[in-house]
Order: sequence, then structure tokens, then C-alpha cells
Amino acid sequence: MTEADSLRYHVDGEVVPAEEATVPVSDRGFRYGDAGFETMRAYGGTVFRWDAHLERLFDTLDSLGMPADELGLSKLDLRARVRETLAANDLREAYVRLSVTRGGAPGVTPPAAAEVDPTVVVVVRPLSRGGRTERGGEPGWDEPATVQTVKTRRVPDRSLPSDAKTHNYLNSVLAQVETRVTDADVALMLDADGTVAECAMANLFFVADDAIRTPSLDGPVLPGITRAEVLDVAREEGFPVEEGSYVPDDVRAADEAFLTSSVREIRPVESVDGVEIGGGPVTNLLSRLYADRVERECYGDEPDDAVDDAHGPDSDMDPTDD
Repeated sequence: MTEADSLRYHVDGEVVPAEEATVPVSDRGFRYGDAGFETMRAYGGTVFRWDAHLERLFDTLDSLGMPADELGLSKLDLRARVRETLAANDLREAYVRLSVTRGGAPGVTPPAAAEVDPTVVVVVRPLSRGGRTERGGEPGWDEPATVQTVKTRRVPDRSLPSDAKTHNYLNSVLAQVETRVTDADVALMLDADGTVAECAMANLFFVADDAIRTPSLDGPVLPGITRAEVLDVAREEGFPVEEGSYVPDDVRAADEAFLTSSVREIRPVESVDGVEIGGGPVTNLLSRLYADRVERECYGDEPDDAVDDAHGPDSDMDPTDD
């Protein structure tokens, strides 16, 4: 039995063993990628930035034409499902993925939201403790990233809303397939005009000319939760920050570069297209400050019941509010 086989997942209101966790082949999330999801990280039993993740999930569902309130879903309800899943697995340090699909309905044309019976799934897996290294915390990555610019372009916002995190991940899958040629582990994607957008599964930052730079959300860039957190940390510390438009040469010429995502947090970039870059003092400082926030908010004196913290669902139950 593998570690995954011993886990328990939450499927449509019931906690079941992983090997029994299934959805019907008619489910639109399976058939069409017709679903929204969030990947989150639990530290010490607290899901970090729960409200921000739920706001983005509900925004995604709005973009898909199935508002959460019309599906009968609330932050309180989804909080309970996440809490039950973590408790069933006795996990406090965990990867958490929450998915909501449009359920089962034939044909490409979806039913009206009021007629949808959504499928809700929570999947978890254990992770190491986060936070400060001196308190036993470990980074969310094993090695710095090797990044390759790929030919697969990011889908334009007019074709698929870039701020919607959906199950339709084929664009990123095809980008990652291209990295097999050079054995890089992360695909860097451009937009239709050849401007840097984001990596297949992470947002990109780089340091150049004494400023922290990242592609603007004006392009087809997912508004990452960790991206926003890093921008907040950087501005709080007085770092010059620029959200702009860049080409691959700008990144290859950077002094430092790093990727951000909820599970891997702040991951240094070792190279881009074979050009060595590496992390550096800015990356290291931001990583430490990010870990400080996690330590303070998730391992401090806050309530440590799953997702019940100052940034959890009890702080605001309005599904459209951050």
C-alpha cells in the first residue's frame, strides 16, 4: 500500500479512503475541465490565506457562470469539508486541493447554475513543517528551479479568463511536456506577443536594476495568492517593486529570480534557458520574511483548529468578500 492509499479524501459530503474516492465519468470536470479549484497549504492545522483562496475560487466560479451562492456553497460549508478532511487524516502540515465541478450534465452547453448539482472534492497529502528553519521549518522545494522558455503560449484572456483557476490545465501540461528536451523542470510561458507571462504552475519574479520585477496582471497571468503575499512583504520592507511587461532576455539577464506558489512558497531559480541566475540576498530575505508571517500567523498564539485563524472563514462569511 502506498502512502496515498492510506489517505482519506472528501467527495461530495463524505470522507472516503483514497482508493474509493471517485467521480462519475459523466462529471463535467472530468469531461470538459468544467470546474474551478484552489491549491492551498495548511501550516500547523491552519490553511494560510484561506479567505484569499476562497475569494479567488468564488471568482472563478463566477467566471464559469456558476456563482457559489446559486450552487448552495458557502465559505462555512467548504471550511467544514476541509477541516473534516484534515482531521480524518490527522494532518496539520498538508497540501490541500479543493475542487468544485459543474457536476454531471450531458452536452457542451451547461445547465443554468440553479440546476447544477456541483461535485465538491477535497484532496490532501502530508507536507513538512513550514515557517522558520530554526523552529524546524523546511522550504517547500527540494532544489532550485531550472526554467525553460517554451513555444506553447499562454491562452489569451479573451479565450479563457486568465484569473480563473480551472481544471482546464492542458495549456500548462503541454508547456511542461516541452521541458523534457532540456531536462528543465519548469516551463516559462509567453503571451501571444512574446512577452513573459508566467510559469506553467507558478508566478515569476526577478531582480534587476535594484528592483523586484514581475509580469503585470494586465497580461494572461493568474493572480497568485503567494504572488500577492510576496508583493505585500516587499512593499512593506520598502523594496522597489515593478509590475510590468518583459521579454525573456530581461529574465535571463536578471541578478536573481524566483518562483512563487502556495505549496513551494518562494523557490529560487537556478537557471533560465541554460543561463545561470540563482537566488541571492533579496530572494533569501523575502523567503525569511514570508516564513516569519507563516510562523507568526499559523504557529503562534492564534487558534490552531483547521482553517480557524485570523485569516480563516470565521473572519468573514460573505463569499464575495476577501
